[in-house]
Amino acid sequence: MAIEIHLQMIQAVITRLAAHSTTVKGWSVTLSGALLGYAATARTPVVAVIAAYVIIAFAILDAYYLALERQYRLLYQRTTIEDRTSWLMDIDQPSARQIITAAASPVILILYGSSLAVAAAVGIYVLFK
Repeated sequence: MAIEIHLQMIQAVITRLAAHSTTVKGWSVTLSGALLGYAATARTPVVAVIAAYVIIAFAILDAYYLALERQYRLLYQRTTIEDRTSWLMDIDQPSARQIITAAASPVILILYGSSLAVAAAVGIYVLFK
């Protein structure tokens, strides 16, 4: 019974991290869309560069959340295999390599890569218009 409670605690953290990741994606699309819309309307290419910065910052944050989520999934696996309740929730902080690996996941590459492509297109459009 105690192991189930411990697993539920770990799962709650995983669920919370996934929710944060979804929120980050939503904010990224909203802010970059607003900035790129303003850049196109005001014909200011600097705003497109700011939008690209915002996209990259959110991509790194999202990759960090994904790397943390993966660490907690490993903790969940270890807890089920060891079948003992230590009630520990400690994980190692994700390394730079783990964050880069998370950033290379399809979900992050597709969303943020396409957003960066749109930012570049808007920047080029505004620059040469």
